[in-house]
Amino acid sequence: MSDARQAGVDRAFLCRHKDLLAQVHAASAEPPSDDVGAPVSRASLQADLAHALDRGNRLGARVRHLETKLSELLGEQAWRECGLGAPDDIEQLKSRITALEQQVVDQAGQLEERDQELQAARAADRQLISRLNTTRPTDA
Repeated sequence: MSDARQAGVDRAFLCRHKDLLAQVHAASAEPPSDDVGAPVSRASLQADLAHALDRGNRLGARVRHLETKLSELLGEQAWRECGLGAPDDIEQLKSRITALEQQVVDQAGQLEERDQELQAARAADRQLISRLNTTRPTDA
C-alpha cells in the first residue's frame, strides 16, 4: 500500500509537503506500537530477531549432532546384533583358539604315534603268520 493511501491523503498533497512525506516515511519504518505496554522499537525487534535466528541455528546444530550420535549408536547396535561385528570378548576367543590349535597339534602327534604302532603290529602279525605257514607240518 502506498504511503499516501495509508495516511489517507492525496499523493500530490504529500509531494507538495516534503516534511510531511518524511514524517510518513519515518512512521512507516517504525512498527505500530501497542497501547498496552511500552512502545517497541525497530532496533529491539531486529535484536530479538537476530537472537531468535542465532538460537535456531544453535538448536539446528545440536539436533544434527544428536542425530549423528544416534545414528552411530544404532549402527553399532545393529552391527552387533546381526553377528557381523567383532565380539566384545575377542581376547578370550583368541586365547581359546590358541588352546584349541595346540590341542589339535597334540592329537595329531598322538595319532601319528598310534599309526606307527599299528603298522609295527601289522608287520609283526605278517611275520608270525608267515612263520606259522612255513613251519606247519602238512598232513599228507
